[in-house]
Amino acid sequence: MSQSESFLNDFSDFAFQHNQFSLLLILSVVLTTALWLRCPHDRKTVITSLILYCVAFTSLMLSGILTTLHLISLGQGLHEASILFCGIAVIRIFGLFLFHLILPLCRVNLLSIIGDLSVFAAYGAWLLIYLHQAGLNLSEIVVTSSVLTAVLAFSMQDTLGNILSGLSLQLDNSIKLGDWVEIDDIKGRVSEVRWRYTAIETRDWEMVVIPNSLLMKGRFTIHGRRKNQPLQWRRWVTFDVGYNYLSGQVIETVQNAVINGHIKNVADTPSPNCILMDLNPSAAHYALRYWLTDIELDDSTDSAVRSRIYAALQRSGMDLTCPQQNIHLTYKDDNYQQNKQMLLFKERMEALNELELFNVLNDREMAEVAEKLVYTPFAHGDTIMRQGELANWLFIIKSGVADIFLETPDSERRLISTTNGRCFLGEMGLMTGAPRSATVIAKTDVIAYRLDKESFQEILIRRPDLADEISKLLVSRLFSINNLQLQIDSETRTKMMAEQQNSFLLQIRGFFGLV
Repeated sequence: MSQSESFLNDFSDFAFQHNQFSLLLILSVVLTTALWLRCPHDRKTVITSLILYCVAFTSLMLSGILTTLHLISLGQGLHEASILFCGIAVIRIFGLFLFHLILPLCRVNLLSIIGDLSVFAAYGAWLLIYLHQAGLNLSEIVVTSSVLTAVLAFSMQDTLGNILSGLSLQLDNSIKLGDWVEIDDIKGRVSEVRWRYTAIETRDWEMVVIPNSLLMKGRFTIHGRRKNQPLQWRRWVTFDVGYNYLSGQVIETVQNAVINGHIKNVADTPSPNCILMDLNPSAAHYALRYWLTDIELDDSTDSAVRSRIYAALQRSGMDLTCPQQNIHLTYKDDNYQQNKQMLLFKERMEALNELELFNVLNDREMAEVAEKLVYTPFAHGDTIMRQGELANWLFIIKSGVADIFLETPDSERRLISTTNGRCFLGEMGLMTGAPRSATVIAKTDVIAYRLDKESFQEILIRRPDLADEISKLLVSRLFSINNLQLQIDSETRTKMMAEQQNSFLLQIRGFFGLV
């Protein structure tokens, strides 16, 4: 037999003995094609694995050629290396196919780190099998690997810490892909949670890689995540408004502007709300709180909310102010003071002229009362009067809404009336010193004036006959309020009113020392 015929026979025997590698190559190409079509984000890894297998398979064929050429040592070494790398390439391709294509199609969502560890375990198992087939004693391999494992564990403790930390982070679901996190001065979205690190994409198109061990040791914030709630994040937009405007007016104006503005990415529930944060030297400090539905668009949505706030305040005639300290130099001559006093006096006279209680006073007495009124504003929710307390003054309500409650002995509060606009409250306390008969709470911001007993006493001492007129008004007011509750005829009602008037008259004269 010629040398060429011997070469062909040896090569044919080699090809026949290793045809299973050809089948694996065909299968690898099929799996790689499926991964290429269905998993475009894994294409680079897939192609690398296929190239590795093709190189290993080609090296395997080349080792056969070298053997037939009687380069036995070189061919045998290349043959063993080719088999090792063929197995690694096949494990890698099958691992990608299983964990990146089959399981997701079956809706089995395993942690990515479990897939990586499974592939690494398969690499280790294949290496042990390969060494065993090479003729090494498996028990010696295990003992040696145990020693090597201990040495590696000591020398790679940081890396192992990152691996275990990454596994823990994914198992306890403390951080997930897509979460918006804040770690120290880093803010961004989690794009990868790998076995060694966690990758975070910032809004500046930066990729920040953080070792998993640092995440386990430190504190991090996940924005927008709350149990059994939709993904949304509360944002704060702050602004300052001068003290020329009541806080209730500012809050109502701003809230209505944002709630009714239908701003994109602003959640309807919970609804936006405005609060008074602080009272600074130059202005009142407010904050509008709203819930953002798209965390990536925080700055643009904040800008849209600020624009609505600014426009709404401008429409209402309110000015935004910047933190500052101003020194106001005003030349307060006699005309300035006089004009200021006349303006205040006019407002108070208008408030008194619309109230029936003061119709019995002449112009001079009305002006005297107006000069002694005390400006007394109330914010929403303030208690204007409390049932049962002793206070010898009344309130003249200029504007605003207040609820009147009757408190029962079992501490239950029952709404009996609501005032809206100009009226007076607490007249019995001013005229007779009687305890408050009801509790009054401001439903909105209320602008009021207070009239004290001492301010009214001088007028009654000069004109004692006013006590009779005022007692009639008090009785009329009392019976008009209770009219629906008194199921009596007209004659009985008149008699009761006369008796009540005499009682009020005696109380007024005694309280002001007119007897």
